[in-house]
Amino acid sequence: MSATAPIADAAHDRVPHRWLILAVLCLAQLVVVLDNTVLTVAVPVLTTELDASTADVQWMINAYALVLSGLLLSAGSAADRYGRRRMLLLGLVLFGLGSAAAGLARTAEQVIAARAGMGVGGALLVTATLAVAMQVFDAAERSRAIGVWAATSALGFAAGPPIGGFVLAHLPWGAIFLLNVPVVLVCLLAARTLVPESRNPAGGRLDLGGVALSTAGLTAIVWAIISGPERGWASAAVLGAGAAGVALLASFVVWERRVADPMLDMGFFRDRRFVGAVSGVVLITFGATGALFLLTQQLQFVRGYPAWEAGLRMAPFALSIVVLTASGVAATVIHRLGRPVAIAVGMTLLAGGLALVTHGPSEGYGTMLAGLLVMGTGCALANPAVVEAVMSAIPTQKAGAGAGVDGTMTEVGGALGVAVLGAVLHARFAALLPAALAGAGSFPAALAAAGPDRAVVTAAFAEALRTGQTVGAVAVLAGGLVAAALLHRAEAGTRPG
Repeated sequence: MSATAPIADAAHDRVPHRWLILAVLCLAQLVVVLDNTVLTVAVPVLTTELDASTADVQWMINAYALVLSGLLLSAGSAADRYGRRRMLLLGLVLFGLGSAAAGLARTAEQVIAARAGMGVGGALLVTATLAVAMQVFDAAERSRAIGVWAATSALGFAAGPPIGGFVLAHLPWGAIFLLNVPVVLVCLLAARTLVPESRNPAGGRLDLGGVALSTAGLTAIVWAIISGPERGWASAAVLGAGAAGVALLASFVVWERRVADPMLDMGFFRDRRFVGAVSGVVLITFGATGALFLLTQQLQFVRGYPAWEAGLRMAPFALSIVVLTASGVAATVIHRLGRPVAIAVGMTLLAGGLALVTHGPSEGYGTMLAGLLVMGTGCALANPAVVEAVMSAIPTQKAGAGAGVDGTMTEVGGALGVAVLGAVLHARFAALLPAALAGAGSFPAALAAAGPDRAVVTAAFAEALRTGQTVGAVAVLAGGLVAAALLHRAEAGTRPG
């Protein structure tokens, strides 16, 4: 296939090998999402091997997410302007180079810098993979394709810890990153051969002002969210970064309304379908990501599983999403129910599954497995529906911009969920600790200082987790219902009367 082959817009002119193209896109998306969670099991090794401080390790983990979040809007705009295939290939190159640099690094500072470089490539890949999928599939197949893409993201989230643990058990820590390189090379070769080029013909000139304002604003806000639990939400650094981020994004909105070729068309936000869908992304990822973060804490600290085994025991959640999506069951149900109802039903199931895991009749793995399967069923319905809702509200020639908005809201919602529900957990834990341990800043620190009272500390943390997970389940349910209501009203308002 020629690199400039036309994009299909009718069933009789569909892009050849489109499902093979989707497999390549999903493989690229998988490694990007994996690198958000794969380092969670490597903290002890990195601390020892690189003589890294706690702050160093936190930056190794957060540098990737911080850069990725800050660049998603700009990356989506670049894909539309300069070619989605071109940005996909560039993202693969940058991600591969960053992975090689991280794997060969010998100091904490080198790992942090390499992870930041991987974040640049990751931002291009997140937006380009979804934007290309929007182009190579027509309306009849697009829902299923988006569902497969969304399921891949869920699989990557859950698979990070067990994959990282397996690698560390058999290979040096650098292999966590170096294993990305052959995957990237395969994707590069396949994408260069199979993926057709597409771009927005009316893209215009690069909006440098919009790039600078959006990147700086989003980076400041995400940094404040990530740093809030550690530095304190009322600290000058967190408040200052948050305020600066809000001011920069407000300036971005003003700039985009005045510039001739905006990177993000503010007219999108006059479409109630778009606003409802974007609100859904934030609300759903807030509750779901925060709740799953607490679930990993329960598995490791309360049930005593090592990180890799905790991740493995969570795998049924992701695998159920993959099975329901790949079989076409999820797409069929979404089509029959409609997006708003599918989101409401999916998030109700996700909340119910989390409640079952938290308050089930037994603490055995059977109850947890049942809860995880219910949660996976819910995600298989809600995730594709909300992503499709965002993308369907945007013209296909601006698919990169839509992918950038979806990715940005996903990152912001997820970061908020982890931060806020994590804060609920720690506040409740501090309130339940014995007075003699009131100054302990974390569960490991309290456990180390507890002496013969270790059982009391574990019980306090388990109760705090139940509180946090209950709040998370309520947030998931409320977020899903609010998002569904917003989207239903928006779609009802656009139907011809």
